[in-house]
Amino acid sequence: MKSILTVFMAHYILNQSGALAPMQPNEAYKYTHYFVSGVYILPIFGALIADGWLGKYRTILWLSIVYCFGSLTLALMDTSWGIGVGQRTMLAIGLALICIGSGGIKPCVSANVGDQFGESNKHLLSKMFGWFYFSINAGSFISSILCPWMLANGTLGVRWAFGIPGIAMVIATIFFWAGRKKMVHVPAAGLGYLKETFSKEGLATLARIALVYFFILFFWALWGMSNGVEWTLQAEKMDLHWMGMDLIAAQVQTANPILILICIPLVNYVIYPAISRVFPLTSLRKIGIGLFLTAISFIVIVWIQGQIDQGLKPSINWQLLAYAILTLGEAMVSITGLEFSYTQAPNSMKSSVMALWLFFISFGEFFVGKVNAWDINADGTKKLTDYQYFSFFTVLMFVAAAVFVVLACFYKGKTYLQSQLTPDEIATEPMLGGGTPP
Repeated sequence: MKSILTVFMAHYILNQSGALAPMQPNEAYKYTHYFVSGVYILPIFGALIADGWLGKYRTILWLSIVYCFGSLTLALMDTSWGIGVGQRTMLAIGLALICIGSGGIKPCVSANVGDQFGESNKHLLSKMFGWFYFSINAGSFISSILCPWMLANGTLGVRWAFGIPGIAMVIATIFFWAGRKKMVHVPAAGLGYLKETFSKEGLATLARIALVYFFILFFWALWGMSNGVEWTLQAEKMDLHWMGMDLIAAQVQTANPILILICIPLVNYVIYPAISRVFPLTSLRKIGIGLFLTAISFIVIVWIQGQIDQGLKPSINWQLLAYAILTLGEAMVSITGLEFSYTQAPNSMKSSVMALWLFFISFGEFFVGKVNAWDINADGTKKLTDYQYFSFFTVLMFVAAAVFVVLACFYKGKTYLQSQLTPDEIATEPMLGGGTPP
C-alpha cells in the first residue's frame, strides 16, 4: 500500500466535487512519513497490551482485523460515496485504522516467531529471521509490481490498487487463526511484566539497546525515502526505458524486495562466512557495515540529482545501482537488528523491545517528515534544492555510521531465549567477539 501512497496523493487524489486536487510533492512526502511514523510508534501500546494483558497471539489476531477495516476504507475512496465523504477524509480514517492495526501486529509478529525457538533449536534462530524477512519481501515484491500498475490503469484504478493489499491481509489473518493450535503460545506476564520492565536490570537493558537503536534510526530515515517516496518522484524525471520495457516510476522500488530476496542467502551463506574468516563478524559489526553502505547508496542518488539538475535524463539503471547498495545495507542492518532485538530482550519483554526497535524506526520517519515540513516555505516554494536535500541526508548518514562504530566497541549485552527445556535459563555472551561474558 505504501508503494502507491505518495504517488496517489501527488497525482490522483480528488476533492469532494470529483475534480483532481493533487498535493505538492513535499506535502505528500510529509504525510507519508508521518503515516509511517504512526505505524511504528503505536507498537509501544501494542507491546503493553501483548506483554502485559492479551499475549502476543491474541494481540496480533484482533488488531489484524482492525487493519483489514483500514484497508477496506482506502479501497472505498474511489466510490461515489467515498468521494462524497471526501477522499482526504477517507484517506485519513483508513490510514489511522492501519496505524492502530500495525500497532498490535508489528511488535508481536517477529517476537511470536522467535518464541517458537528455544535451547533445542536456537542454532536456527539467525537463519529463521533471515527467512522471515525473505517472506516479508516476497509479498512486497508482488504488491510493488501490481499496485502501481493497477493505480495507473484507468479500469482498475484506486479501489483495486488499495483493495488488493486489504484482501491479502484478510487471507493472512485467516491463515494465522487457522494455525493457532500449532504455535507455542507464551502467556502475558501480567503485573510481572511491569515489575521486570521497571526493574534496575529492565531499565538498564532498554537503555543500552536504545543506544544502538538511536543510530539505526538514521538508516530507517534514509531507507524510507527509497520506499515509494522521494526516490520514486526522482525516478519520474529519469529515463524509465529498461530492458525493452517502459516502467512506471512507482514500480522501480520493486528492485528493493527483489534484491533483498537475493541478498538474504548471499549474505548468510557467502558474504558473512567470507568476511568472518579474516574479521569475526558480530551483530553490531554487521550493522555498522550496513550503515556505511546506506550512506554510499545516497552518493549515487546525489549524483543522479546533479544530472537531473543539469537538464539531463539519466538512465534508471543508476537508481537501480543505488537500490542494490541500499538493499545490501538493509540485509545487514534490518535482519540483524530483528535478531539483536529478540535476543537482547528479557523473556517477559520481547514485544516491548521490538516496540522500542519500531519506535526508533518511527522517529526516523518523523524526522524526515519534519525536515520536509521545514523545507516548505509559506508560498509553497522549497528552501533546499533536491541536490542539497539528498546531500544533507548523505552526510548525516556517514556521521551516524562513524559514531556508531566507535560506540559499538564499548557495548556489552546479554542474550535471552525462550527456552523449551528450562524456561528461565539465560545464556550470556559478549556482543563483539572479545572479552569475557558480561
